[in-house]
Amino acid sequence: MKLKLKKFEIFAGRPIAFMSEDTSIKLNVHIGDRIEASYKGKKAISRVDIINGFLSNSEIVLSEEALAYLKAKPGTRLEVNFISKAKSSAFIAKKMNGKSLSGAEIHSIIKDVVNNALTEVETAQFIVAVYKNGMSFKETVDLTEAMYKTGSIISWHTKEIIDKHCIGGIPGNRTTPIVVSICSALGLIMPKTSSRAITSAAGTADVVETLCRVDFPEDKLKGIVKKTNACLAWGGSLGLAPADDKLIKVERILNLDPESQLLASILSKKISVGSKYVLIDIPFGEEAKVNRSEAEALKKKFIRLGKHFKLKMKVVLTLGNQPIGNGIGPVLEMLDVLKVLRRKDYPKDLEKKSVFLASQILEMVGKCPPGKGEELALKVLNSGAAYNKLIEIVNAQGRNTDGLKLAKFSHIIKSKKNGKIRHIKNKKINFLASLLGCPVDKGAGIYLYKHIGDSVKKGELLLKLYSESREKLKEVLESFNRSPPISLY
Repeated sequence: MKLKLKKFEIFAGRPIAFMSEDTSIKLNVHIGDRIEASYKGKKAISRVDIINGFLSNSEIVLSEEALAYLKAKPGTRLEVNFISKAKSSAFIAKKMNGKSLSGAEIHSIIKDVVNNALTEVETAQFIVAVYKNGMSFKETVDLTEAMYKTGSIISWHTKEIIDKHCIGGIPGNRTTPIVVSICSALGLIMPKTSSRAITSAAGTADVVETLCRVDFPEDKLKGIVKKTNACLAWGGSLGLAPADDKLIKVERILNLDPESQLLASILSKKISVGSKYVLIDIPFGEEAKVNRSEAEALKKKFIRLGKHFKLKMKVVLTLGNQPIGNGIGPVLEMLDVLKVLRRKDYPKDLEKKSVFLASQILEMVGKCPPGKGEELALKVLNSGAAYNKLIEIVNAQGRNTDGLKLAKFSHIIKSKKNGKIRHIKNKKINFLASLLGCPVDKGAGIYLYKHIGDSVKKGELLLKLYSESREKLKEVLESFNRSPPISLY
């Protein structure tokens, strides 16, 4: 059926086709069904939604996400047809029943995720199936390959590309901008691409975006790296393992991060960006994603997968029983980063972990003798070279002129008694930060004044909440009082 494209700018977060009820009857489609819109050889698969009284029977509206595929102008006549359920949905059902998938079946699922041929429900079913039933080593290899082969792969002027990644889950913990600044100041090439938040209050891309632009086409990214030795970019803008960002959106809703998906997500991005040396940080502990034994097992899987894909990989286990740094939320975390780099009133735990991670990279690539990495990293920090390098990267990427503004409303929570901080619940802190508006509201979040083991007096500051909404602030206070994330002894 030929339908006229009507202008109506709408961002739905996914490709959606809007049509009248009469048109849907003629096409024999219902809400949630798939249609394929074609124009000059380009095709976009979208979900159907019905609008009555706005569209004629010969018109169709496509969300901006669908138009991005077609690049068709208003008034264009599109060929629109119903398409049946994706073949890969049967493979998802197979995995839900606990059966192993072949490489071809996994590739089919990932290809359909990339092409928007699966509904969000079907994508969620795949994530839940992997979370519930796990994947074998071969399935994880196949998932990794499917994810990077369905996207772009960047090649560089050198093979000595350095990368690092943390499996996440720890509030704050914004080591990446510091590590990249230290290493690139010493001449190492670190084109760092990061994701947005999944289970935490902010991802590295969310935090860096408070200072500068993070979305670039490949040619622009290469220019930035050639000029500065590094970048701090959002991987989703580059078409690197594009299925990953689509899966992450659904994982965020489900609050799940299946192990095999985590492994494939990280390694597919490293392979896509051309990495040779990779450092993986696995925080462990009662309040982390994994405990000590799970971290050890995950480390072995990373090393085995890294060896399979010919990556020179080092995996470190770090204690993740509490937030790292003082700020939780994009702006607050960036303020911590800048304090460490400027060497003024900085959180010691964030400095310590960043220096440790940088030292592991410096020693791994032979920039210094074993055991001398921390000394070299601290020298670069104290000299101001790392701070200057961050500013150089920020300027190359395009400085954000909005400034590091904290949210409009705030509330201080004080200790009700004397004692020492015994426990801080990471998941609860992340949850409260999300309720406050993170990571969408860049200035929202939590500032922690105390960490585990610190002494506190009655009436002393524990934390400060920031939000753009009084209602959100009130909701968080109620949640905090019902179940405090900080306990004393």
